[in-house]
Amino acid sequence: MAAHPVDEKLPALKMATSGLQHVAAMYAGVVAPPLIVGAAIGLSATDLTFLTGACLFTAGLATFLQTLGIWKIGARLPFVNGVTFAGVAPMTAVVASTDDKSDALPIIFGAVIVAGLLGFLAAPFFSKAIRFFPPVVTGSVITLIGVSLLPVAFGWAQGPDPKADDYGSTTYLALAGATLLIVLLLRRFTRGFVKQIAVLLGLVVGTLVAIPFDATDFGPVAHADVVGFPTPFHFGAPQFQLAAILSLCVVMVVSMTESTADMLALGEIVERPADEKTIAAGLRADTLGSALSPLFNGFMCSAFAQNIGLVAMTRIRSRYVVATGGGFLVLMGLCPMAASLIAVVPRPVLGGAGVVLFGSVAASGIQTLVRAGLDRDNNVLIVAVSLAVGIIPITAPEFYHAFPETAKIVLDSGISTGCVTAVVLNLLFNHLGKGREAQDVTHPMEAGEEIAAVH
Repeated sequence: MAAHPVDEKLPALKMATSGLQHVAAMYAGVVAPPLIVGAAIGLSATDLTFLTGACLFTAGLATFLQTLGIWKIGARLPFVNGVTFAGVAPMTAVVASTDDKSDALPIIFGAVIVAGLLGFLAAPFFSKAIRFFPPVVTGSVITLIGVSLLPVAFGWAQGPDPKADDYGSTTYLALAGATLLIVLLLRRFTRGFVKQIAVLLGLVVGTLVAIPFDATDFGPVAHADVVGFPTPFHFGAPQFQLAAILSLCVVMVVSMTESTADMLALGEIVERPADEKTIAAGLRADTLGSALSPLFNGFMCSAFAQNIGLVAMTRIRSRYVVATGGGFLVLMGLCPMAASLIAVVPRPVLGGAGVVLFGSVAASGIQTLVRAGLDRDNNVLIVAVSLAVGIIPITAPEFYHAFPETAKIVLDSGISTGCVTAVVLNLLFNHLGKGREAQDVTHPMEAGEEIAAVH
């Protein structure tokens, strides 16, 4: 019996290039949090490089846990794990409230360890929410994931520094447009292996095109060390401060909510629907990876939604490809010079490729919604309101400015608020009272069967 595409082991060259493509797609998202937090602390260039390498290393380890799995840990789906951006705001708040900045990272690491361990214990209970995620909910959330990521691509397309005078210049936008065009042409006029690595080739060609415009900086390669290891507790032993722990626990809940939505999305795309057991195992990998990450000076880890778009577009569904990408992340953590090669890719070039990747996620969500029974008024309302709530942080970033900082951690995540809204409205319209009766008549399948039937 042939292996499911998720469990397929591809030829070495294809495995390596496809894995690199995943790393290229998520690299900027992994290094941004340590750069932001490190800058807030005032770390030296050496320590900042060390912290970034540590986050790459721990992202690789967490990816191994998620894709290959051990015992009941790991969704065993093609998921890339890395530093969650949801933790940036509370971590910088911890930095701001710490008088001695040398204590900031130990306090953050202590809070991440506690949040990770509590999340690991809560994973099997959290996963039981699967029955509240029929196609009308999953389709809304998948669409929101794509829509929420698109502004990231648009930001990259405008240049590396929002404060610079040339941010959003025609040169940067042209580079992004050229990269997008290259990817589209490769997808349209090539076949087989070349077509599948169109994004990676687009990034390479886009980087070469950017050289004459001085948009490609090779400085990181010239100054990077060949070998470096993230020494355990390099910045000091973890410290456990209640306020920081509570703040990062909220982030963990947000992260687990988004990871659940991501697993449901990816399960649909690879045609292996994520059931309660898979989600519990995936959440255990997220949370255990987070708890272990501070040992090597890394931050909280979570599944990366942007890589779902790559899977959707290339149709390369092997989890071993993503595990190979995890191997590259570990190597980059151990070899700063290798990590710096990915850093050479200009942000506008990443932005052009990101439009395709993130747009593919939104398109997958729309495909799911088409099969979700939108001929029913109740489902139309669920989709309409959940999408509207989910895009508030995108279209009106200051909408929740009057709320407490702790509440904004959740509210500023459109994926989380949209997901919760969709789940609550689905319960109200399709499970309670007459709504449940109508559902039983028109849709006799259980929620899990509905999800399985999408493909």
